[in-house]
Amino acid sequence: MIFESHAHYDDKAFEEDRDILLSSLEENGIGWVINVGANLETTEHTITLAERYPFVYGAAGVHPSDTGELTEENFPRLKEYCTHPKIVAVGEIGLDYYWKEPDKEIQKKWFERQLQLAGEVNLPVIIHSRDAARDTLDMVKTVGVGEAGGVVHCFSYTKEVAREYLELDFYFGIGGVVTFQNGKKLKEVVEYIPMEKILLETDSPYLAPVPYRGKRNSSLYLPLIAKEIAQIKGLGYDEVVETAMRNTKRLFGIA
Repeated sequence: MIFESHAHYDDKAFEEDRDILLSSLEENGIGWVINVGANLETTEHTITLAERYPFVYGAAGVHPSDTGELTEENFPRLKEYCTHPKIVAVGEIGLDYYWKEPDKEIQKKWFERQLQLAGEVNLPVIIHSRDAARDTLDMVKTVGVGEAGGVVHCFSYTKEVAREYLELDFYFGIGGVVTFQNGKKLKEVVEYIPMEKILLETDSPYLAPVPYRGKRNSSLYLPLIAKEIAQIKGLGYDEVVETAMRNTKRLFGIA
C-alpha cells in the first residue's frame, strides 16, 4: 500500500467529491494520507478530516505565504492543534520568496517560531521552500528542528542542496514534478539521494504528474510517481512503494 505523505484534501477543489474520492483510496492501493495544514483555518479542517477517516493523519502549520495572519495572540492555537493525537507533524512551514508578500522578515520570524514549536512538541517538520534555498537551510541549521527531524516537501533544488539536507538527516518529498519533461534537476536529485530518504507525495490538488499535468491532482496518481522513481533508480516498483511507506511511517511515528 502507498503512503501519501502530503496532500490538501481540505482544499475547495475537492468540495464536490471529497468523500467519494477519499473512500476510493484504499481499493486503489493508497493506504494512508497525511493532510497538511497551510494556515490556522485549514489546520482545523485537517483535524476534522483526520477524525473522520481512520487512514488520514494531519500536520498543523502555517505556510510562509499565510504567515501574515499570525500574531502573538493566535499563535498558541497552533500549539494546541499539535496536541491532537492524529497530528503527526508541524507543517507546512518555511520560506517562499516567489511572491513579494508577506515580507521576508515576517516569513523568517514565523518560520523560526514554528521550528521552535516543533522541538517543543517533539514533532517532525514539513518544510516548504521556494526560491529561498540558502535562507531556509541556514535557519534549519541555526534554529534546529528537534530530534524528530523533518522532510523538505516538493524538493526543488540541486544535488548540492540535497547533500546538505542529507547531512541533517532530512527526508525528501518527491511528487509529480519528477515526471515532467523539464524536471531534469529533480530527476538528478532522485538518482542521487538514497531510497531510504524518499517519501511519496502529490501535493494534491496541485502538481499533477504526466499525463495529467495541469489538471486536479489526487493520491490516485501516486503510482505514476513511484514508477518514475523506480525507473530513475533502477529499482522495482514494489520496492519503491514499500520503502517509501516505511520511511513515512518512521518519520511521522505511525505504527
